[in-house]
Amino acid sequence: MAVECAPGMEVAAADRFDYFWNQQGEWVEEPNQRRGGESGVQRLPGTDGRVLYAKRQIGHIYRSWLHPFGRPTVLREQDALKGLSQLNVEVPHLVFCGAQRDSQGQWRALLVTEALDGFVEIDHWYAAGERERHGEALHESVLKELAATLARMHRGRWQHGCLYSKHVFVRVMGEGAVAKVDIALLDFEKCRQRLTAKRAAAHDMKQLRRHSSWSATDWDKLYYFYRTAFGSAIKGL
Repeated sequence: MAVECAPGMEVAAADRFDYFWNQQGEWVEEPNQRRGGESGVQRLPGTDGRVLYAKRQIGHIYRSWLHPFGRPTVLREQDALKGLSQLNVEVPHLVFCGAQRDSQGQWRALLVTEALDGFVEIDHWYAAGERERHGEALHESVLKELAATLARMHRGRWQHGCLYSKHVFVRVMGEGAVAKVDIALLDFEKCRQRLTAKRAAAHDMKQLRRHSSWSATDWDKLYYFYRTAFGSAIKGL
């Protein structure tokens, strides 16, 4: 069994997997069949008013040269959350992560994180008219902060692996010249470290360009800020 959890929990360490496994909430991502098992996400009420998200998996694994017989994907996601936090990349706060085999030898796994407080999926932010409300100067700050966030991740050789605009979240605090922009990233099931920063960057940035709705002008701005923060251009962009 593998377990990682946040300090200060009132539930005894030995009981935490069963405690979270037995919690039930609204499905925000219905269980789907893939990777030899199933995986879904529920929204759970926390004991202190926090909103939690529990990724619940059965037999949902990935294989690598380090783990040729399979390892639950939530453990890879946990590695990414911890590694990216150390790089000052805003990600969901880890509350609990655990995996254990049942009596038939099949993996059960959980990843519990806190909701991103005040953050909105960037496509929803655009759809709500926030770009027009805040103005182009702030929108440029959004692109610049996103570029800096991605560059920090890639300089650490972390490749998100599934970088779509739906995995980018924005939070704007305040108004006008004193407004503060924060960017957070989500969903690190395929995240891993590459041998070089450029490999990580090339994969993610090309993928983000394909799976986002920015205009050519907006993408050029984002990529300019990214090149500056990352320190070099990416071939093919």
